[in-house]
Amino acid sequence: MRPAVKLPRNSTTALHRPPQPPPLTDIEIISLAQQHGDISSQLPPFLLSESSHPTLLSFLHSRASAATPNSSSSVSDYVSSLLSLISRHPSSALSSLLPPLLHSYLSLFTSHKIPHDRNSFSTLQQLVGYIDSVEISELPKLIDSITSYLPQINDLEDAHVLILLPKCVELVRISNEIDKPVEYINSVMDALLNCEWSKVLLIKMVQIVRDFSFCIDKVRKSEFLEKIFAKMRDDVEIQDLPGLVYQLLVLATKGFGKRQVIEGVVLYFGGTKKAGSIMKQVEGTVLLHVNFAVKQDTSLGQEVLGLVRLDSRAFNHFTVLILLSIARIRRFNESAVAVLKTALLNAYKDYKFAKVCRWLPDELKEEYLEKARAIEKAILKAVNASHYGREHILPSIVQFGFGLLEGVEEGTQKEISKSDGLMGTEELGAQVLKCLFEVHDMSRNEIIEQSKLHVLSLKPERCFPILRLLEYLVQVHPHPMLEHVSHLKEMLDYFAFMDDKISYRVVTVLLPLVKFSRDLKDYIILVLRKAMFRRENTVRLAALNAILDLVLAEKQSKADGLFSFQESSSQASSSQQAEVPQPTKADLFQELSGVLQRCLYQQANVRENLYNGLVKLVLVDPLTAGTVFDFLLFHFQRFYREDAEVVQLGIDQCLKLENGKFCIEEPLDCLLFCVSWILLLQPQIRSDQPSESQPCFGFSITQDNEAGKSLSGESFSNAVTKIRKFLRNGNLEGLLGKNQDSGSTPTEEEKRRCSATLILGIIEVVMNNIVAELAKAADAQKSELEKELSQFVEIHDSVEKYTSNSRQCSGNRKSIIRPSATDSSHNNKPALGTTKLTIERTPLLSTLTIHRLLQLALELWELDSSKKNSQLSSGKAQAINFKTLSCVLQLCLRQLKFFSFVGKDDPLKKLIYGEIKLIGPSVMNIILSLKAVPKSERDISKKESKGRKDFEDRLEYIHSALLCLKRLIEISLHSSKYAGLIDDLVSANRIDDASTTAVGDEECKLAKGIDDISTKSKELFIKKSIEPLLNEFLDFSFFREAEILCDIVLMIGNTLPEERRNILGSWTMKIVKTSHISNSKVAKCLVLTAVNLTSPPSDFIIAENMAAELLTVVGSEGPTEPSDTSEKFPVINKSTCAAIASTILQSVESTILDFDSIMARLKTHYVATQKGASFNRGGETATELAVEEILYSRTEAVVEVLSHFVAMNLKETQAEHLLRLSAKFYKNLSKLSKLRIALKGCKQVLPSLKYERLVEITCRKLTAPIYNFMAQMQKNQQESNKTKGIVNKIKRENKYIPDLIFQIEDYEKYLIQLSKATKVNLLRHAKRSTSRDFKIVEPVNQENANGSAEESGGEEGETDSCQLPERNRPVAEEEDSEDEDEDEDALVRVKRAKTSLVVQDSSDEEA
Repeated sequence: MRPAVKLPRNSTTALHRPPQPPPLTDIEIISLAQQHGDISSQLPPFLLSESSHPTLLSFLHSRASAATPNSSSSVSDYVSSLLSLISRHPSSALSSLLPPLLHSYLSLFTSHKIPHDRNSFSTLQQLVGYIDSVEISELPKLIDSITSYLPQINDLEDAHVLILLPKCVELVRISNEIDKPVEYINSVMDALLNCEWSKVLLIKMVQIVRDFSFCIDKVRKSEFLEKIFAKMRDDVEIQDLPGLVYQLLVLATKGFGKRQVIEGVVLYFGGTKKAGSIMKQVEGTVLLHVNFAVKQDTSLGQEVLGLVRLDSRAFNHFTVLILLSIARIRRFNESAVAVLKTALLNAYKDYKFAKVCRWLPDELKEEYLEKARAIEKAILKAVNASHYGREHILPSIVQFGFGLLEGVEEGTQKEISKSDGLMGTEELGAQVLKCLFEVHDMSRNEIIEQSKLHVLSLKPERCFPILRLLEYLVQVHPHPMLEHVSHLKEMLDYFAFMDDKISYRVVTVLLPLVKFSRDLKDYIILVLRKAMFRRENTVRLAALNAILDLVLAEKQSKADGLFSFQESSSQASSSQQAEVPQPTKADLFQELSGVLQRCLYQQANVRENLYNGLVKLVLVDPLTAGTVFDFLLFHFQRFYREDAEVVQLGIDQCLKLENGKFCIEEPLDCLLFCVSWILLLQPQIRSDQPSESQPCFGFSITQDNEAGKSLSGESFSNAVTKIRKFLRNGNLEGLLGKNQDSGSTPTEEEKRRCSATLILGIIEVVMNNIVAELAKAADAQKSELEKELSQFVEIHDSVEKYTSNSRQCSGNRKSIIRPSATDSSHNNKPALGTTKLTIERTPLLSTLTIHRLLQLALELWELDSSKKNSQLSSGKAQAINFKTLSCVLQLCLRQLKFFSFVGKDDPLKKLIYGEIKLIGPSVMNIILSLKAVPKSERDISKKESKGRKDFEDRLEYIHSALLCLKRLIEISLHSSKYAGLIDDLVSANRIDDASTTAVGDEECKLAKGIDDISTKSKELFIKKSIEPLLNEFLDFSFFREAEILCDIVLMIGNTLPEERRNILGSWTMKIVKTSHISNSKVAKCLVLTAVNLTSPPSDFIIAENMAAELLTVVGSEGPTEPSDTSEKFPVINKSTCAAIASTILQSVESTILDFDSIMARLKTHYVATQKGASFNRGGETATELAVEEILYSRTEAVVEVLSHFVAMNLKETQAEHLLRLSAKFYKNLSKLSKLRIALKGCKQVLPSLKYERLVEITCRKLTAPIYNFMAQMQKNQQESNKTKGIVNKIKRENKYIPDLIFQIEDYEKYLIQLSKATKVNLLRHAKRSTSRDFKIVEPVNQENANGSAEESGGEEGETDSCQLPERNRPVAEEEDSEDEDEDEDALVRVKRAKTSLVVQDSSDEEA
């Protein structure tokens, strides 16, 4: 307990000095203090005299100066004795010794005359209890002595004296004896801040500053924290960090800035360069401190969340760790993970926007990219260090990882390009969980369990990322996965209840584990067998595909020599039962043949998938071909018979009448496709060929097969040959069910269409075989095979007409549909990687066949052209060549359309589409050959009817070939695997280089000085191929073809670097300036290409110039008559002005939509700046200012373009589009103005000159004219005689015009607020209209209305209300009319009159 000692304030001096008492020694004083136990006993006279004080103090100095090892303890004992005596006799003269004793000891301590050890610390602790007894006037001296000593503190023992400071400061603060105590305390705090802090002093200051936190104002508290964190960054020992952070968190609860404390901790640990395991362990301890502090004070947790929400620049690996740590607190579980996920997704969103935004500079795009990369690295760094004392955050990491995965939806466009160096949401989430699975054994069960729950509960589109994660874990960590096989079996139990694509995928993911666990294999087979007996067709289809993949996996593993069902994992869990070795079973395909046989009697799509799976099986194991033939032969003979060398194809048996409609029950073409490919893959099937596949069906197909099952292959080979001969020579109309007596009922037509679909597929299979034979045939046989191939092309074309509806034109055929006995939405197998299914018939032609057909068509065309030049060509031969070319191009286009629908991992894709690059040069050569017609011949063809028909057919073929070319270029641009396709197109070009000089070298220097090979190839292709073709097509008015070429130029141009893209844009602009085009579609494509291929801000300069020329052609309300054609841009004329206007408005609209993302970023910047976020690193503020300046410039460009449109006499649809567009624009201007207004309690910043200029231009050039535009638009509609649809137009106007006016007023409202806040008049150029306030006056009150209007201040006598009766006169005139249409028109005019008053200007404001 502290002694209650009170010093005498006023002492009287004795009139007579008593005799001096005998002095005591220091030893006697210590002995006296030890023996003097009775407080009421008297002290020796020597101690009662004040004259003894110098002697007593001299004993203290003598003990301190004694050079003995125990001098520290002797001083401590002596001071303790004196303090003991003073406390026992507080009323004696000895109590006055306390102040000089305190000063003397403090002087000895600060001058290092006594050792700084535990004895001195004990003495200082005793002195703290006596400070209350010291006179207040003495305390400032003590405080000044301590503060002057602060720079000398270098050791922890030196800082012991600081324990006196809080008590002294507190006594001074509450005393009335000190003049201006607050100012003195502030000066002491300033002294503490201004002195140099050592490492020891830093730690001690953090400990003691909380004791006098009530003495410090808010500003100095902030300065204290700033200095603490500045010293932390300079030099602090690692072992001191946990305690220092703990003290800082305590300060946060004592009135110091919580956000500033959190910011400082995050910045320090997120930016420190100290590494190593010790630092990571320190971080783990700090995380526990933060977690504990948040539990005690939840407002700290809110500050952490608010910090990341406020500014993502606070994001680093330690921020991630803190968020994951506080996520373990129930109150912050969801919000902390959500904030972490939102910060990442916002970074991706910003980067994706910047990447596609054309008017942001590359520097800003790079900054967005680096920001996203930094967040990804921070997350991965936090996860990788999760095993250094941070096990408590593991559940949070699992939750965060699955949160990323479940947010990815399959089928959407890839959001992140791998070439940018970003991982993307799915890959990052998967990487987080993979790292956790590898490092922490305790997290594996949770990851697998969560995977199961997510797969069973999420939508099918969101399950694929989680299944890909499971696939990786199964392939890379099979043995740990087998330890949790029970969870995997539980997932398999729901096979029949999951979506078919998901259930199929689950089985394929688990297939690599079956080589280690026979039990899992048997369980999968059991589940699939049960699923095959389900009623749902989709379940059976998924089960079939899973069975086929299981068989393929076994075959592939056997081929690799790795498959062994007799061995279990040597690293399997001890809980697993040891599997008893069993003898080798039969081949899995043979074992499951009974189940597969069942599929041959199910729906068509099930059979089709079975046939495709059998082809894949033979691709993996060619020795299985014999067994597959045995499996299919009996089924095939149900639809194929030979009677006396006469082939009978059971097309009718392949069809089925269901619900009154015919559909395909047996896809015979797919069966033959399967058989023919197996025959091609197995050209020689010998009876003595070794095969591991043994017969297992248990029944005899035929006697011949019983004798030798290898004969099934020969049977199929003979059947295919005879079918080929039958189709070439047989009566196809009989197969189609068409004869002279047959009717044309819808049912018969449907049956004929289904039959034709099957026959077309069989013909395509035969064509594949012919092309395969051509590759091996001798020269003598090739001509016969080519002739046969041409015949089948003609047959294909003649049969194909039966697959389209009779109402359709033969020149525009409908895609062939395969009707089946099942729902059309499930008639395709869930192929690996396939995200889009189609109901169109899958092409059975291989790419090699397409390539050979294109070559054949080109050869026939060139041969016919040469004969025509020599006048030897017959009309019949030319017609046949036309028909062949048309059919081949249609087949090629269909093949290219289906290319992207096939999964990239599907073995059939390589088999059928493997040589897609070969098509490109052939298509290009066909285009060049078709367009090579002399002008004289072209003119003659246009005059003659037959020649005109041939000429139109030729254009149709060019159009089809260009569509194929466009599709090929799309494939090349979207897949790096086919990037060389454009090189092949360049090499295939046969145009002379001399013809490419039409474009000036100064205007368009293509392919000059380019280092990148891909860019050079693209520009060479445009220069040598596209430019001459486009110029020629425009010269001869081939507008459809020119439109396709413009699309190709735009596609390629968007992939070029900015410099090269501008060259391409300038070339397009030259065409726009020199060509007079009357076709609106081509003109629209050219303008769109020119604007999009020109870099900002030049693109909107072009748009503004075109808008100005549009104004001269469209016309305005002025006296100037509109012109027919623009002089500057001949492409703008009466025929094309509407299309070009809509194109420019669309470009403006896309820019306005970009403003939203920029606004969000600027809002974050403004809020963070105004709230004082301290994350200004690397010129962030300068970057945001650059974004703001660019936004102002782009907005000005939009105003300039729109200012021309509001002066035009636009059509109603375009006028409504302009109103909607203007409303969006003013809405963004309102947001921008609102951002300029400072938050409450924050400093208002003056608007920049560029912003003032933007406001001025908007008010003068857009706001005022747009009111006139609305008035004129309504006036034109009132004067129009058209009554049809006028009511709907009025309804639309009642929606668009008030919305636009509201947005304008909202914008001006924020301008007024900003003007008041900044004292800058931003509305000095604005012209506000009071006529937006109106009232409806009844016609009967015409005189009163006129009078009231005159009294209301209409000085010129023309107000809105006085015009109303005049506009209503048609109503009275038509009351007696018998014409109902005119009555309706009059009523509409009344309604229009009431709404048109919105846009009249007030004369008061004009004045």
